Amino acid sequence: MKIQTIQSQLESLSNPEKKAYFPTFFKTGKGQYGERDLFIGIIVPDIRKVAKANKDITPEEIELLLNNSFHECRMCALMILVEQFKKRKKENERKSIFDFYLSHTSRINNWDLVDLSAKDIVGEYLADKQDRTVLYELAESSLLWDQRIAVIATFAFIKRHDFTDIIKLSEKLLYHKHDLMHKAIGWMLRETGKKNKSVLIGFLDKHHQSMPRTMLRYSIEKLSAEEKSYYMRKM
Repeated sequence: MKIQTIQSQLESLSNPEKKAYFPTFFKTGKGQYGERDLFIGIIVPDIRKVAKANKDITPEEIELLLNNSFHECRMCALMILVEQFKKRKKENERKSIFDFYLSHTSRINNWDLVDLSAKDIVGEYLADKQDRTVLYELAESSLLWDQRIAVIATFAFIKRHDFTDIIKLSEKLLYHKHDLMHKAIGWMLRETGKKNKSVLIGFLDKHHQSMPRTMLRYSIEKLSAEEKSYYMRKM
């Protein structure tokens, strides 16, 4: 099967040092967000090469790869899905990939898997749509990865100077308990500030005193030293 070939290709690229390090880096211990995840030990550029070499596999094969126990196999599946989405121009073809992606979010189960795919599939699909209700449904989900997908997807809008949804989602998830969400929101707010500083400043002026500190730090990274000092001091 093609999937067995892909996994063999990935396994041939295994780095013993990475294989030992990744379980700690991606928090796979008991009770941690990546609990029980397994790693082959491959760097992202090498996974991308395998994905590009196998980008024409079928949806059924992608699903099998996405259900694989190894993190890098799931990443490869998502990279292939992103490549296929970029090639599709017809609305029905793009929607099919979008729907497939959202039906498998339980397998997009770590922050790096979300970050390399959500903006390029969910974000790009919704970028020209008026109805983005699905983002708020994801934000309401009990699954951390759904919530992060909702936030990271807005990167595609931010690039187009469309800030409405990241501001709404940031306010909706402002008091989220998980630092992975604090980082994601802070990152998207920082990107917002790079496109339109006044939008970021408006958000900070309203919320900086109650924002989680990690979220605040991420959001102000590109501000001047004086501005950073001001917002950190006001905490």
